[in-house]
Amino acid sequence: MTTTLNYLVDTGVFILYFRGDRRAVDFLRQTNAVIYYSRVTRKELLHPPIRARERQEVLAFLRRHRLVNPDPQITEGFSSLLEKYPYLRDHLADALIAATAWTKGLEVVTTNPRHFEPIAEIRVRRFPEEPGR
Repeated sequence: MTTTLNYLVDTGVFILYFRGDRRAVDFLRQTNAVIYYSRVTRKELLHPPIRARERQEVLAFLRRHRLVNPDPQITEGFSSLLEKYPYLRDHLADALIAATAWTKGLEVVTTNPRHFEPIAEIRVRRFPEEPGR
């Protein structure tokens, strides 16, 4: 039985992709996983200043993947994580991404694992992966 991997990709991985980083390009083009992204990631990628052409490229790329909008389950998870992990109050975007991953059963793929690794409720994949990890 084959299990489908479901990744919630954080903003940093997408930024590497748009900068042409070969590891990110290969990962996002060749993975067999279903790629999800949070509404907060979309906002961060489209945050001004961004040229009209770049905006169109980002939007076209994101259409190939699955957007997860906050819903009541995610907002409840967000509140629970803020209560359990007070440091997340200084990292609200990461808290929303963690809540999304937790409530939807997705593994976070991130260039910034230190904000996510303390959260027992989620699985975290460091990107790029370090040898021996």
